[in-house]
Amino acid sequence: MTKSQWECFLQNLGVWEGSFTNFSPQGTFLKDTPSRLSLEHLNHNQRVRLTLNRLGQDLIREFSSVGGGLLFFETGSFSEGVIQLGPFSEFGAEFALVHENRRLRLVQLFDKTGQLKELILIREHLAGTPVPERPTLQINDLLGEWQGQAVTIYPDWRSPDTYSTTLKLQLDGAGRLIQNTSFRDRTITSTATIKDSIILFDQEPEKQIQVLMLPDGASATSPLKVQLRQPLFLEVGWLIEPNLRQRMIRSYNEKGEWVSLTLVTEERV
Repeated sequence: MTKSQWECFLQNLGVWEGSFTNFSPQGTFLKDTPSRLSLEHLNHNQRVRLTLNRLGQDLIREFSSVGGGLLFFETGSFSEGVIQLGPFSEFGAEFALVHENRRLRLVQLFDKTGQLKELILIREHLAGTPVPERPTLQINDLLGEWQGQAVTIYPDWRSPDTYSTTLKLQLDGAGRLIQNTSFRDRTITSTATIKDSIILFDQEPEKQIQVLMLPDGASATSPLKVQLRQPLFLEVGWLIEPNLRQRMIRSYNEKGEWVSLTLVTEERV
């Protein structure tokens, strides 16, 4: 990676206008709060001040470095979250995908019993720029074959990995979704049921994984329950254009340790 983590962070400078939309774990709309987030540099880019205004109140944070549970890609896209899953502790992560004048952020939160508790979808654009928002994601938006490039970065700062990916999504005669994912030398096939805005991968009842289709072409993938001593991943997807999609995946090992962050940019062929 040629840019430092700090330089990648600076890709997010500006004033971002949008809203925070809360959803239940089943995708039920709960509330929407307008927001304005300013990221401005101080001291010749040595510090960054973040000012978030919601409901007339300002939250202010200042940064002179980034790290901990936070990693950035060269596009400015990032994820921040828990670095170690523990018993009886809340768990969750935020994802942010940056494309031109827009950002799509998603927060996934789990309660102390490991159950998915809430999702917050944050749709933002740079102040003063047009905001063509995508419609709510539908299953037909995803069907077909997607070929992509993935970049995986690591919390221990080792060199990033870059590799090709293929994702094939089709419906069988019974209306179940069949998904084939290929990357490196692996191919994984899984099936899911589709009901309204929920895609549920339910072959293993104790390891059910849900994909929630959300406004602005967004999707949120997570286990319905996070379990100790089992590897897991959280993912956000964004259909930026009808045949262009990005996904970000935050992976944890069987010890509950955060081990990698992957950004996939894929096009439908």
